[in-house]
Amino acid sequence: MNQVFEAFQQAVNDVAERVGPAVVGLGRGWARGSGIVIAPGRVMTAAHVLRGDDVTVTFADGRSAAGRVAGIDSDLDIGAIDVDTGDVTPVEWGAPEALGIGAPVLALANPGGHGLRVTFGLVSATGRSFRGPRGRRIAGSIEHTAPLPRGSSGGPLVDPEGRLLGLNAVRREGGLILAVPADATLKARVDALARGEGGERPRLGVALAHPRAARKMRAAVGLPERDGLLVRAVVDGSAAAAAGLERGDLLVAANGKPLTSVDDLFDALDSGSLSVRVLHGTDERDVEIKLG
Repeated sequence: MNQVFEAFQQAVNDVAERVGPAVVGLGRGWARGSGIVIAPGRVMTAAHVLRGDDVTVTFADGRSAAGRVAGIDSDLDIGAIDVDTGDVTPVEWGAPEALGIGAPVLALANPGGHGLRVTFGLVSATGRSFRGPRGRRIAGSIEHTAPLPRGSSGGPLVDPEGRLLGLNAVRREGGLILAVPADATLKARVDALARGEGGERPRLGVALAHPRAARKMRAAVGLPERDGLLVRAVVDGSAAAAAGLERGDLLVAANGKPLTSVDDLFDALDSGSLSVRVLHGTDERDVEIKLG
């Protein structure tokens, strides 16, 4: 038994030694986050830990450097930072698509630059999903049991050989962690962000009520039931405001397809153009929306 624990300890130490120098802290407090060096001069992190265009990056050896946010994708919850990474060896990308339930993983973090953390866990599920900072569903995430302290978002999830499997993003009930898979799609996206390409996706500029709530609200004022997304608020200066959408509008279809969930609307936004069928009370109209 002692040999098993010694082998386990050695594996954790090896990963800490191999990957630890590439794990960075972001900001100057526990409320910020972590990141991982993925290329010379480039750090990847979670979009939700970034505030503004500038960020302090603290390396494992205690050195701090001023970083510049090259780009963020809040829908995928990733961000790219330009910073002098010195002689830090970037992390090696792994194969998250090969993971199965029970696979051993290690989570690393440097919360706000307060020192390296390394924890061990197992994959508890694959193909999970969660909502990103702007409400879009992030699919295919890795759920694991490696515990993490506050400020660990944006740190890496790696295999026992230290290869990158995911970017830790969300803590769920019971302490389980969800990580965005570090697959070819993520790599291509963060590379594009680092080049200043492919910024934020189009925004409609509305706050929406859940379809179930929309049906109840219509019934409460004596209106017939209708599936759709109820507009609770419209952002000033947004595409929705310019098109004349207003509070109380029920969005029932987009680009000719029924809207039964917010994901249907996100799919329509990704098409690049948007035609919405709007129901206000009993009046129905079609609205063409020009996306920025």
